[in-house]
Amino acid sequence: MNLWRLLNGPEDVGRGPLFWLAFVALIGFLAWYPRTMSEFEASSIAYYLLNIPMALGLCLLWGYCGILSFGQVAYFGIAGYLYGLMAGSLVGNSWRPLIGSLGSLAACAGVAAAFGYFVFYARVQMWIAPILTLVFTLLLETFLGQTAGYQWRVGVVQLGGYNGMTGIPPFQLGSIVFFGYPFYYYVLLLVVLCFVGCRVLVGSHHGKVMLAIREDSMRTELLGYDIRARQLITFVLAAVLAGLSGLLYVQWGNYITPSQVGLLQASLPVIWVAVGGRDSLVAVAVSTYALNWLNYSLSSAGNQYAMIIIGVLLVAVMMFFPRGIFVTLARDLPRYGWRATMAAAWAGR
Repeated sequence: MNLWRLLNGPEDVGRGPLFWLAFVALIGFLAWYPRTMSEFEASSIAYYLLNIPMALGLCLLWGYCGILSFGQVAYFGIAGYLYGLMAGSLVGNSWRPLIGSLGSLAACAGVAAAFGYFVFYARVQMWIAPILTLVFTLLLETFLGQTAGYQWRVGVVQLGGYNGMTGIPPFQLGSIVFFGYPFYYYVLLLVVLCFVGCRVLVGSHHGKVMLAIREDSMRTELLGYDIRARQLITFVLAAVLAGLSGLLYVQWGNYITPSQVGLLQASLPVIWVAVGGRDSLVAVAVSTYALNWLNYSLSSAGNQYAMIIIGVLLVAVMMFFPRGIFVTLARDLPRYGWRATMAAAWAGR
């Protein structure tokens, strides 16, 4: 790849008008769709949507910047727990959910900046980054699991150990409490803003620099770019997006446990991004929604096959669809048809 052309090509590398027309139509459908369902069903769809920001952040970090991370759920948990502590402690303040939301996202940015600084400015090899982020996640889970005593509290809010933190307040603006239909629209608005923001970012000059770093970091640095600063910015942004998902999760379910930052949960965002296609924001958003719907539907029905199916999909990605299942099917099916697409996948194209 010619990195000079990539870094100095036309700025308009975003999607065409047909894409944005389809995008607006989809948002219109999602805005209308709750009229056909109950509040409980709308709340379930909000759950499928709320993990999309975390997946989009990993897509930026891994797909566009070439840095695999198993630590996204750590920031998911940090935001969730800190929101519960801050919003639960400010008793009598109607703006406490907003204060807790902003404070928890700021904390995610601060922790990610400190962690990322030592990773990138120490010139740690990028193959070590997944190990470091996974260790960070497991250490956080271990710590949270040991906070069962009464001394582990802030004000009237206890961390709860492996039982988790319960009674977390829902999101509220003044006297308006976001629950049911309002919460659905609140989640939908934030997801749309995150997607559009990520789309604008990857279409900007910084987005092209991220791709150049992914393709050849040394040559990009020799062209005069501070690759460590670019990597750190992307790492912090991905952490904030993961924190936003954690924030929405605790506002949806009003609880969080250390298992949310465990080994299994740490692997799920990687699977969502890999199955969709790590260099496509659209595919990642669709695969995240679809796999969360699958997992939630099977689990709520008492079926234990959800994780087996997700594991099979991951094996299929590694063996036959290295670009991602959703991306491969979307790009090759209209052009080659089923037989040619499957034959190419089997041949490892």
